[in-house]
Amino acid sequence: MSDLPPGWAQATVGDIASLSDGPFGSNLKTSHYVKNGPRVVRLQNIGEGVFRDEHAHITAEHFEGLRKHEVVAGDIVAASLGDNPPRACLVPSWMGPAIVKADCIRIRPADVMEPAFLMWMLNSRPVRLQAAARVKGIGRPRLGLGGIRQLDVPLPPLNEQRRIVAAIEEHLSRLDAADASLAIAAKRLDALHRSALASAMNGGWPRQPLGDVAQTQLGKMLSKKSKTGVGTRPYLRNKNVQWGRIDTDDLLTMDFNEREAEKFGLVSGDVLVCEGGEVGRAAIWPGQIEGCCFQKALHRVRSNGELLPEFIAYAFRWLSDRNAFDPHVTGSTIKHLPQEDLRQIPIPVPPLDEQRRIVAEIEERLGAIDALRAAIERAQRKGAALRRLILERAFRGELVPQDPSDEPASALLDRIRAEREAAST
Repeated sequence: MSDLPPGWAQATVGDIASLSDGPFGSNLKTSHYVKNGPRVVRLQNIGEGVFRDEHAHITAEHFEGLRKHEVVAGDIVAASLGDNPPRACLVPSWMGPAIVKADCIRIRPADVMEPAFLMWMLNSRPVRLQAAARVKGIGRPRLGLGGIRQLDVPLPPLNEQRRIVAAIEEHLSRLDAADASLAIAAKRLDALHRSALASAMNGGWPRQPLGDVAQTQLGKMLSKKSKTGVGTRPYLRNKNVQWGRIDTDDLLTMDFNEREAEKFGLVSGDVLVCEGGEVGRAAIWPGQIEGCCFQKALHRVRSNGELLPEFIAYAFRWLSDRNAFDPHVTGSTIKHLPQEDLRQIPIPVPPLDEQRRIVAEIEERLGAIDALRAAIERAQRKGAALRRLILERAFRGELVPQDPSDEPASALLDRIRAEREAAST
């Protein structure tokens, strides 16, 4: 942040704003929350330049006792904990009475500052890199009040701050519109994906319980006893199995004796099905890692020859789209698909030649859909890169021209110091 443009000055966040943290400990507990009343701004409210309208309330009486943590319209709230600190947004004008919670930092810019300028600055990559170097702690690393206060920021003249904010918001509004269009397109592709599967699968073929046409096996239960290092093998977890693919980048290991290796071993063509989480999510094991096994969060489905593995995997996606697993799922918060229920799920059983035709048809259609999806994802990544570039250019003085007639930022800093000195006497 050296080589500043003409009229700019170097400052810290603490030089140009007053900062306050939220109440800690017994001052604000879960028992204090009520259904209605003054708001509590929490980490989940703070998006990158966007206030997320997640509700939490305290009583008016409790609010009065926490007035020193109050936020008002025009204040900035920044996250000192969690993803990308100091992620920041402005407090909206419609907020009403509110306080910040612990680890949400209230930043109140001096009167000679444009609040939106400082807010966008805190969301920029150069400031994020500074913040990353100041984060402390291991279990719950945080930037903290002091870390935010010490962040260096380049400060332009006030009029230039306003021009920068206007330019940023104009550029970002266009990107927001593009992102919204891409999100709509992605949803349409999801609908096309479901339609392609339904069209291919709705053939009126006879159905049989899965257990009549395939062998099923639930994986090995995890335990501390299985971490001795004897007979160690890699194994698949729920998170490794995604729709249509198996991610082997972060496989874990545990012990499997010879009997267990035979029982829980995988061979090419086995279909892995998620027992919990997104119940029924399925993919085919391609056999790229010799000796790989699987744990209890997964079912292994091995065809007895009447069904192609590819047909089984597509059938499971089709069944999921139709919510066909719901009657077989147990648990309310954490869902599970017991093995006996899995075996009872009716699955279409066309002739093998018909299965091959269906698989080829689905793969042709889904291949075109996947190509469109990849194009959307590339556009979304490009949009995210453009957002970062806009902020970087803005705070290098490259987004709007400088005006020599603007009052220099050094004069703003002098006024802030004078006001603080006057307030302390």
